[in-house]
Parts: sequence; C-alpha cells; structure tokens
Amino acid sequence: MNAIEVAQTIDHTILKPDATREQLVKLCAEAREYRFASVCVNPVQVSLCRELLDQSGIPVCTVVGFPLGASTTVIKAAEAKHCFDNGAQELDMVINVGALKDGRLAEVETDIKAVVTAAPNALVKVIIEACLLTDEEKVTACKLSCSAGAHFVKTSTGFSSGGATVADIQLMRETVGPEIGVKAAGGIKTAEFALQLLSAGATRLGASAGVQIIQSLTD
Repeated sequence: MNAIEVAQTIDHTILKPDATREQLVKLCAEAREYRFASVCVNPVQVSLCRELLDQSGIPVCTVVGFPLGASTTVIKAAEAKHCFDNGAQELDMVINVGALKDGRLAEVETDIKAVVTAAPNALVKVIIEACLLTDEEKVTACKLSCSAGAHFVKTSTGFSSGGATVADIQLMRETVGPEIGVKAAGGIKTAEFALQLLSAGATRLGASAGVQIIQSLTD
C-alpha cells in the first residue's frame, strides 16, 4: 500500500483528557492535508471538529462508553444519539467487558444493539478490548457485534493493558469474514507496524501518530 492508501485507513486520533482547542485545530488541519479516514475525538469535542472539518468530506468519529465500557446501556444509547446529533458520523463504543466474561451474552448484544439503534445512520465500531479477553472471548465478542448490527469490530481503547496485535487482527478478521470492518488501535506508532496490521486484515487504524506514519512512507 502506498502512503495515500494508508492515510485513507487512519482515524486521526486525540482522546487524551487534556487535549486543547489548539491541538484539535491542528488535528483537523492535518486530517484535511493528509486526507485521513476520520478524526476521532472525545464527545465534548465533536461539535468543534465538525465545524473545523466543514466541507472537507472527512467525518468526525467519537467514542461511547469510553474507555471502560461500564456505563449502563441507557447512557450509552443516549450518548450515541447525542453525539450523532452534534455531528459525529462514526461511533466507537466499548462493550460491557464484565458481562462478556460472565457469559451474559444477551446483555452484551443488547448493549451493542442499543447504540446501533440509537444512531441508525452512524457507522458503529465495537471496541472489544482484546487485551482483557481470551481468544474464545474475542471470537464471541466479534460474533455478538455482527449479530447486533455493528459495522466494525475494534481491538482496543488504548487505555487498558495492551493495544493492537497482528494475531488479534487475524483472529478478528477470520471471525467476522470479509463484510465487516476490523479496526486496529492502541500502540500504532510506525509505518512498519501499520502495514503489518493492514496485511493481517485491518481496514482501519486508530492512531495519534498518523502524520509520522504517512511521512515515513513518503520519505
């Protein structure tokens, strides 16, 4: 893949709690320059980024139930609708990890479906937080995401004990098949790693190092 193709897979991301307006302005300017897939920001920053990206064709992505996935389903659904109404076109939601590990699978699926239903015109990515799961649980989480109507499964929040791995991307792609997107996120700092993840089956990358990745591909 060339630099342009890789850029089109990157959700250019700032999710740190101390992100400033100046940093968000820079994020959106970089997204315009490099034609990233989206910018991914916290919910309070959606309106600003939608304004900054007006007429660019680049969507705003935000997070739901982030980073723990431990909000109630009602709150996740309300957050999803509110964010979509404020201009977010893509929603990265965190599953109820504890419910999954307890085997309360209907509860996990209902949680995902509530977000999909609350913002039916949004593209929903489900963060399974793979570093906390066994391979069997990863497969189950991906299957539940598909059955709930999500459009992507995603490895990680980047706020837990681990991030994206090639093995997880391969397992997730094998589980969901070719029709559902797979997003790798967490610890993607180099072009080499980004290309490995894309080769393994990822169709999106969540990264705060997008500019450095693309620049290294064009040097």
